[in-house]
Amino acid sequence: MLLSRSARIGICFLDVLKKMGHFPEVQENFTGHRSYGYPFLGQCAESCYNSAMLFNSTRFIVFFAVAVTCYFAIPRRFRWCFLLAASYYFYACWKPGYAVLIVFSTLVDYAAGLLMGATSDTRVRRRYLILSLCSNLGLLFFFKYYNFFNDALQPIFAHIGLHLPASHFLLPVGLSFYTFQSLTYTIGVYRGIVQPERHLGVFACFVCFFPQLVAGPIERAQNLIPQFREAHTFDYARVSDGLKLMAWGLFKKVVIADRIAVLVDQVYSHPSQYPGVGVTLATVFFAFQIFCDFSGYSDMAVGAAQVLGFRLTINFGRPYFATSAADFWRRWHISLSTWFRDFVYIPLGGNRTGALRWTANIATVFLLSGLWHGANWTFPIWGALHGGYMIAGRFLRPFRASAVQVLRLDRAPWLLRALQTAFTFALVCFAWIFFRASSLDNAIEVIGNLFRGWGVIAQPARLWDTLLSMGLERDDFLIAVAMMAVVAGVHVFQETRGSVRAALSRQPVWVRWSAYSALLWSIFLFGVFQHKEFIYFTF
Repeated sequence: MLLSRSARIGICFLDVLKKMGHFPEVQENFTGHRSYGYPFLGQCAESCYNSAMLFNSTRFIVFFAVAVTCYFAIPRRFRWCFLLAASYYFYACWKPGYAVLIVFSTLVDYAAGLLMGATSDTRVRRRYLILSLCSNLGLLFFFKYYNFFNDALQPIFAHIGLHLPASHFLLPVGLSFYTFQSLTYTIGVYRGIVQPERHLGVFACFVCFFPQLVAGPIERAQNLIPQFREAHTFDYARVSDGLKLMAWGLFKKVVIADRIAVLVDQVYSHPSQYPGVGVTLATVFFAFQIFCDFSGYSDMAVGAAQVLGFRLTINFGRPYFATSAADFWRRWHISLSTWFRDFVYIPLGGNRTGALRWTANIATVFLLSGLWHGANWTFPIWGALHGGYMIAGRFLRPFRASAVQVLRLDRAPWLLRALQTAFTFALVCFAWIFFRASSLDNAIEVIGNLFRGWGVIAQPARLWDTLLSMGLERDDFLIAVAMMAVVAGVHVFQETRGSVRAALSRQPVWVRWSAYSALLWSIFLFGVFQHKEFIYFTF
């Protein structure tokens, strides 16, 4: 009876998802501008992405439908076995050999947690924590940063007659995410806020849980591990909500992010060919691209986990409505920013120190955050800019308060918030230039072209021709702008009224299904189905 019921669920599930995912196989695999300055990475990645389990691929849709069906069909006591096998299969689809790394990280941290739990001697516990830190961060350094630091230190090495060969290993997908997630366990056990997990299978599921394995959210051990012991039943309302969230994430990815990527790539590849208005538009488009791409992935990850009965961290909170740099980082990539807050910023002293020490703490955290994103000088500069925004925001607070009083903006709070939001968005977009640029020279070229050729805006016909020369056809350009407006409208509603899904659930059936149908038809009609990888997969 249970099997037949689950089979019916699976058939229905597969039918819906196939309609969402009926598009050709991988056509575009890896964008060279994110190869961290080492072109061979892009070449090596091509074969990897050809067989990848991308969320926006038919292969994942079929895999997920089968996984959900089997998960609810098998007895509860065996579900961890199935999730573990499914997660390892999911990861092996990227590059089977690198599954060894995730197994190694899992075994080391599992053993370190048990050994720390077996003793109350702080010095002994610290040794096992250091073992975990060195093994995880060592893997991260070798695969992600070895070439970067090798090149940077080459003049010093040459002076002492030392020559280290370059590494030709491809960065394992998800390495930056699952190592940080696993560290929340060992650090938590060391601090006494997480109990050592004795079930190796459950702990392995925590490290490699497939919905959030390759690009987060970075879950905390105390939040996710206990959920593998919960009795998850097939609940229609929960599954329906999860599928809606997955559809919304897919919409942001294939309708917006992958469409405007064409314009962004074109302009950033040849910034000198476009006037300042074109470069500025491409930078604003990139702000939307990276948000729709990464938050789209996060929505699909959270939604997929929700279908299975798991609750993951919400990773984004309408970041472009932030009114300051600090507010932006409370809304952007929340699982990473809170990781750095709890495991780097607070241990350094946080804001419980003097101004000079606090400044050093902020600078350290944001430089590390920038470096976490990639082994290219552009990323630490991106992080340093955000650190500078945070530091300036604190020290300029009295002047800002005085300016608000003088300009009487306190009498028009809506105008004050609008100005703060616009100014913060401008600062964030400027920093995105370094994040998107392929090199420092490319970033400087982009910035240099921001301030020339603005006279074109006084000539509407010429301006329109300029916009249409940036890689998008007229219809694609108009669709992109319209769909970005839809996302902005949804965010305005969420910022002022709350959850859209909750609001829709209170509406008549015809209103609800009209909205759901509009979302699905938008994906079918306007989606760019070329299976482009998610940007954060390369981090």
